[in-house]
Amino acid sequence: MVRGMADYGAEAILLAGAGRALLLQLADPPVGRGVHEHSTFTGRPVNRLKGTLTYVYAIVYGTEEQVNAVRRRVNRAHVPVRRADNGTSPGYNAYDPELQLWVVATLYDTAVTVIEKIYGPLDDESADAMYQDYARIGTALQLPAGMWPKDRAAFGRYWDDRIANLRAEDAGIRVGRGLLYPKHTALWYRAIIPPARFLTAGLLPEQLRKDFGLPWSERRQRRFDRTMRVLSVVYPKLPQGIRHWFKDYCLSSLDAELNGQAGPAKQWWSAKQRKPAGSLK
Repeated sequence: MVRGMADYGAEAILLAGAGRALLLQLADPPVGRGVHEHSTFTGRPVNRLKGTLTYVYAIVYGTEEQVNAVRRRVNRAHVPVRRADNGTSPGYNAYDPELQLWVVATLYDTAVTVIEKIYGPLDDESADAMYQDYARIGTALQLPAGMWPKDRAAFGRYWDDRIANLRAEDAGIRVGRGLLYPKHTALWYRAIIPPARFLTAGLLPEQLRKDFGLPWSERRQRRFDRTMRVLSVVYPKLPQGIRHWFKDYCLSSLDAELNGQAGPAKQWWSAKQRKPAGSLK
């Protein structure tokens, strides 16, 4: 059976690759400079992650209204992210098709990397379907359709060339390090960062581990391999409601926003605040 993005895109295990995709994006110097100069990324990492994944979930699973909403949101966010060459460093523009291509490429390659570690290698038909599905994510971001490599072989050549020449600059490294070693975020977020940092390091190319100062060793590699083997056994057996919870949460929040209502988290907190004194629930 052919399985594409609609079959895998809702899996919460893809969150394990979020750090990898983000650091790959930041390692592209123009992306790193743009995020460093125009984003509060390191102060609101969860909001940024939710925003990115809400966009992906809406494109893959959403209604026309949801798709239009996330496209408008992304376009508004990208409008100010531009700067001309100032003589000290090259300029950048969030609407640059080459940068848009790189961002979507990191999402695609990371998703396939994680999926194949958990579910095993995709057969050719499923791999082709997944690849074409990600083209939709790019074109929804205004990436010209002709920019997406025509097939997986062409993408492989593009990817290998980019990785071979990719070196993070100071701006991107500062943002990346701020995400990997947060100082002014919620306690629960700081608690989950060590395992997230470990998974991110294990999934990154070696050169980018060095660029972002992520220590690695043969011992860490063995631990990473064991971790992925355990996840490949345990995760697929979880109930779908657990595996798809983040997708459901993001799209519910988007619906609430479109309807002028509080999102699920705010509704829960408001209900807690209204509980009578002495209530244990």
